Order: sequence, then structure tokens, then C-alpha cells
Amino acid sequence: MKSGFVLVYGRPNVGKSTIINHIVGKKVSIVTPKPQTTRNNIKGIYCDDECEITFIDTPGVHKPVQLLGEVMNEMVYSSFRDADAILLIVDSSKEYGLGDEFILEKIKDMKCPIIIVFNKIDLVRVTEISALKEKYKELLPEAKQIECVATEGFNLDEIVSSLKEVLPEGPMYYGGEYYTDKDEIFQIKEIIREKAMLYLEEEVPHCIAVYVKHIDWDAAPIEIRASISVEKESQKGILIGDGGKMIKKIGSAARKDIERLLHKHVNLSLIVKVDKDWRENASSLKKFGYSVKDS
Repeated sequence: MKSGFVLVYGRPNVGKSTIINHIVGKKVSIVTPKPQTTRNNIKGIYCDDECEITFIDTPGVHKPVQLLGEVMNEMVYSSFRDADAILLIVDSSKEYGLGDEFILEKIKDMKCPIIIVFNKIDLVRVTEISALKEKYKELLPEAKQIECVATEGFNLDEIVSSLKEVLPEGPMYYGGEYYTDKDEIFQIKEIIREKAMLYLEEEVPHCIAVYVKHIDWDAAPIEIRASISVEKESQKGILIGDGGKMIKKIGSAARKDIERLLHKHVNLSLIVKVDKDWRENASSLKKFGYSVKDS
């Protein structure tokens, strides 16, 4: 039995979560077109008769502006020590630049196997992807290269096959019983945040945080009360919407996904709060579930 932990690494919005969700066959991480959708390290577990592969979905590495960004980057770097292999996900439709140099600097001396996955190859010409692959061949000559289209599931089986070749023999850490390490409350929060990110525009999606205040598991339907925090009063107005239309739209969409997750009917109540500059506040970050080092 092959088993191990695979760090899924790359810039924001390159398709890391989409790749993991397709391979695992479950919605491990929320997905939106907006950068920095993933804010936590989330494990997605793939099992078959030959292997157990634990994918570690990580936030997109970027030069942080707020404390939240620093915390997100630290989550990624702390996962390096657990990695038996690294999947470096590259957006083939983007030119190689300073952001790519920034993330490669962190892994260039890693001793574990690295597989470079060139995602979104359907968006580029053959000559462009060939040039990009040659660039990465110069920088990481020992790394295997795989082309894919994550949204279509194209060539994702090649990723699994390649990981089976490089992962060590080992035990089943999760016993085939779980597809993620996150509990239902975490998943509920992420579903609510996903719907808000999908429907909101401009800077507002990145300013939201979700807190589940109360769940009555014994009620029929299950009662869930949650709050969505923003940083400014103006953002609160946008999130609520004219006559409450936006928050109702978010709540309705989230409720449907939560019911699919729990396989039970749900009553979902959402309120909107202003938590001024919460992305810069260590105590607020801790309240929302982020691990912040004490200074």
C-alpha cells in the first residue's frame, strides 16, 4: 500500500482546489473564480486498492498585505515538513513572472519529489505551453511535468498514477472512512463564504468572515444561526442588499448546499456584522478559526 501527504502548492486561483475536488470525487474545498478563495490548509483524502493519498489544499501563496495574508502563507510553509511529495500547480494561461519566482524560491531546495501540473492548457497555444514547460524544466530539472484541464477532469488520472510512483509504502492514515479532515461546522462556514464570494463584487468578498453561532442538531429541520462579518459599514450595506435581497440570495443558495452536505432539512439564519479591520486583528482572526502566533 502506497500512502503519503501531498502538498498542493501554487499561486492564487491556479486551480488547486478544483484538482483536489475532482480527484477525491467530493467537494473538499470551496471554489470560486476569485483569488484567495482557500484560506486554510484543508486535507482531501483519495483512496483506492493501491494507495491512500492525502492532498493538502493550501491557500495561494502571495505577498501579504494584511495579517491574514501572513497567516495564510505561514499555513502553507508549515505544511512543507509533512510533505512526501509536492504538486506545483501552474496556470498555463499566465506568463511566468515575479509571483512564480516568489513561490519557487520556497521549494527549490526541497528533497521530496515535485510534480508540476500545468493547468488550463485549453486556454493557450501549443507553442506557449511548450515554452512555459521549458522554462520550468530549467528551474526544476528533476520535476515531472503533467498537462491538465482541471475543470474537465482531463489528465487527472495521470496525476494519481504519478503520485503512486513516488509515494512511499505506508499505512492508511484515515482508513478509507473520510474524504476530508474538516468537520461539518467548518464545511458549513465555507459553504456560506463561498456563496457570498460568488455573488459579491469588487473588494467585498475578500473582507468577509463567517462565524457559526449556534446549531441545534436535534431540531427538525436543523437550526443554524451564523454571522457574516465585514470590515466597514458600507460593505455591510452591500452584503445585505436592497431590501435584504443579497443576504437572502446568499442564504438560500447556502442552505441548499448545507442540506446536501448533511442530508437533512435546514433552517439557516444569517446576520451581518461589522468587525472593523478584522484581517489585521489577531484576536478576530483567532475567533474565526485562524492560527495566529503570539507576538
